[in-house]
Amino acid sequence: MHEEYIKEKEIFERTEEELDIELIKSIIKTKQDLLDSNRNYEFAEGELIDYYLYQIKANQSKLNYLLKKAKNKGLVIDMIKEIELRREQHNEDIQAG
Repeated sequence: MHEEYIKEKEIFERTEEELDIELIKSIIKTKQDLLDSNRNYEFAEGELIDYYLYQIKANQSKLNYLLKKAKNKGLVIDMIKEIELRREQHNEDIQAG
């Protein structure tokens, strides 16, 4: 009497290139998060000082891990810089409207 509903999901396997791009995007985002944490720390007061110090340390550890992973995969920083520049150009184009 009771039927169980089983949702079927397609499993999408990502290509090596897609995984590399995802890793590079993570590096870019983590670098930005680290910059933001450093900026916020400069203006922090009271208990927020400890909070931003924790964020800085966490983001730096994550960035070190991601960079090591990228290096082990043979990705070079030039690729990361290229994507950052493209992203900046894209954001400028959006703002110019």
